[in-house]
Amino acid sequence: MSGLLALLDDVAGIAKVAAASVDDVIGQAAKAGAKAAGAVIDDAAVTPKYVHGFSADRELPIIWRIAKGSFRNKLLFLLPIGLALSNFAPWMIPPLLMLGGAYLCFEGAEKVAHVMGFGGHGHDDYPGKELEVQDPAHLEEQKAQGAIKTDFILSAEIMTIALAAIPESNFWFEAATLAAVAVMITVAVYGAVAIIVKADDVGLAMAARGRLGLTRALGRGIVKVMPHFMTVLTVVGTAAMLWVGGSIIVHALAEMGWHGPEDIIYGAGKAVGTALNSGFAEWLTKAGLDGILGLGLGFLLIPLGERVITPVWRSAAGVLK
Repeated sequence: MSGLLALLDDVAGIAKVAAASVDDVIGQAAKAGAKAAGAVIDDAAVTPKYVHGFSADRELPIIWRIAKGSFRNKLLFLLPIGLALSNFAPWMIPPLLMLGGAYLCFEGAEKVAHVMGFGGHGHDDYPGKELEVQDPAHLEEQKAQGAIKTDFILSAEIMTIALAAIPESNFWFEAATLAAVAVMITVAVYGAVAIIVKADDVGLAMAARGRLGLTRALGRGIVKVMPHFMTVLTVVGTAAMLWVGGSIIVHALAEMGWHGPEDIIYGAGKAVGTALNSGFAEWLTKAGLDGILGLGLGFLLIPLGERVITPVWRSAAGVLK
């Protein structure tokens, strides 16, 4: 009997340790995922464009197909690559972070340039955009594949940023945390996309078939608000890309030995926060300076991106079709 009690006690102890480990993994995954806010918001803002123009009954199947591609991108390809880098070539992570940060800055600045009317097209220029809507099945295939390829880039940014945010630990903890980041972010992004895409249909149904006047009014309100919501989401996503991209560049430079930009931004934020006695003012100052740096770098990268990187990417996408 005493042996059984001792065994049960050991099992309970193991269960507590396992539960604590799960909590640690989820906690670190949430923190790491938060670091990738710019790419995550951009992903949520971009994906609804890929179902634009299709019948309502095809929207959710297309989103589900893109979500499955995103899971595959993160779990089958990017997670093993990230773990290999972390364990065998950690020196490559800061340069890769800089590449990811530069890409975010480029994307954000390109969208700003497009709004200002002097170039840039953001994600609106994707392989297959020029196709006429003559074969809906073929067009759906093209758009889904284009979205999955775009997701691969954004997922690479997310996973690299998350990997850098995980504190030094063992292989299995890193693997579990990255897997949790992949699942949590993919579910959050494509769940949000599904809600955004179907909100108009829900609003129209409420407005047309609602039994109460309040229900019908709420439905009409949803239909009117959604275009403005998408605009706000795009603006927030662009600002987040520039802020996060600039922050990544500054932090990666510090990791590589150049602390000047980080010290200047940190000092400015500290000075403003102390003067106003506000932690939020300190954060806002740092984020603003990171965003300005990201915007400036992004503008410098636009010619390189549009004349070199984008044509190369189009060619690669054409080969992989």
